[in-house]
Amino acid sequence: LARGIHPAVLTDRGLDAALSAVASRCTVPVKVTVDLLSRPAAAIEGIAYFTVSELLQNISKHSGAKTASVDVWRSDERLLIQVGDDGRGGARLDGGTGMRGLADRLDAVDGLFVIESPRGGPTTVTAELPWRDRVPGQG
Repeated sequence: LARGIHPAVLTDRGLDAALSAVASRCTVPVKVTVDLLSRPAAAIEGIAYFTVSELLQNISKHSGAKTASVDVWRSDERLLIQVGDDGRGGARLDGGTGMRGLADRLDAVDGLFVIESPRGGPTTVTAELPWRDRVPGQG
């Protein structure tokens, strides 16, 4: 099922291309940096993609930011994602269902989701997922 809902660019070309595509639709300029030597398992890659996609939608809708950034890298057995913006801040886990839903999604796979967003900004969201190697023949 997850493979069926992945955007084709994610399945075919991986996180770097897919995140660059989603960033191009954000209402503010986004600098995307993906530093991965290999691709994670399709399920982890999909969660990473949808996490960044939702965070960029939030930036477009709520932040008032002028710029944003997305950084993705591997550290030992973890996939790390950091999304930041220079907007007004004030993002919270208890501020609605969006951020809580992201936190719950990551928690379900032994991940972490941390928001640093003081009133007045800036906002930095760090997401951490377990690294799982891609099975041969996966995407």
